[in-house]
Amino acid sequence: MAVTDLDDPRLDDYRGLTDSALRAVSEPAGGLYIAETVTVIARGVAAGHRPRSVLVAERRVEEMRRVLGDLPVPVPVLVVSDDLAEQVTGFAVHRGALASMERPAVAPVADVIRGARLVLVLEGLGDHANVGAAFRAAAGLGADAVLVSARCADPLYRRSVRVSMGTVFQVPWTRMDDGAAGLGELTAQGFDIAALALDERAVPLDVYAAERPDRVALLLGSEGEGLSQDALAAADTVVTIPMSGGVDSLNVASAAAVALWALRS
Repeated sequence: MAVTDLDDPRLDDYRGLTDSALRAVSEPAGGLYIAETVTVIARGVAAGHRPRSVLVAERRVEEMRRVLGDLPVPVPVLVVSDDLAEQVTGFAVHRGALASMERPAVAPVADVIRGARLVLVLEGLGDHANVGAAFRAAAGLGADAVLVSARCADPLYRRSVRVSMGTVFQVPWTRMDDGAAGLGELTAQGFDIAALALDERAVPLDVYAAERPDRVALLLGSEGEGLSQDALAAADTVVTIPMSGGVDSLNVASAAAVALWALRS
């Protein structure tokens, strides 16, 4: 259905998408998240997530109809001009497709880690792109699950989802408490918590990987401050990636990828 009125209430889910502070609060509270591009929307639908509506340019209508074709309940397809889409969202929707998706319920940690042997734990990451890149690494390099702390940026924020290329939909994940409180369940389930950090106690990653415990929770901290002292104290092992060239560390998502590759089963 063509939409030409900027004030049409059916567009409300898509307003002000560039206001990250507002959306970080309003999307979880409203029970939704925004998926961008036909590919990402298709992956969300394939994972069982239900669109509330989709906002598309005319050139993407047929692709979107194919994505939505098998859903049991019809989804409103809002066809807009590029100019109207930009006015509503606050940015140029170059790839021609957005979807307002029903946000799934947060699963208990115990359910997400049951049977897992390699879990990625993200504490306090603030950059949505880093969260999305870490999820993409987790999906591509064999992590069984991802846990994100209460202070970590939203994996279902539009930029996180886009950077992850929709892999946030295929890796089981949930939220956990910050610091030692959140890590206690991993310890109780027999995981060796390996904290990636610059520390004099740290074991080189290749040494740790050579005698990899059966169940590993790989713990990474925020972009600036790194891991909290509580999280470090709760870790069983501190691990570091040996560096050269005067570089002391990698971007958090790059570090996650290197460590996951080394620890893959």
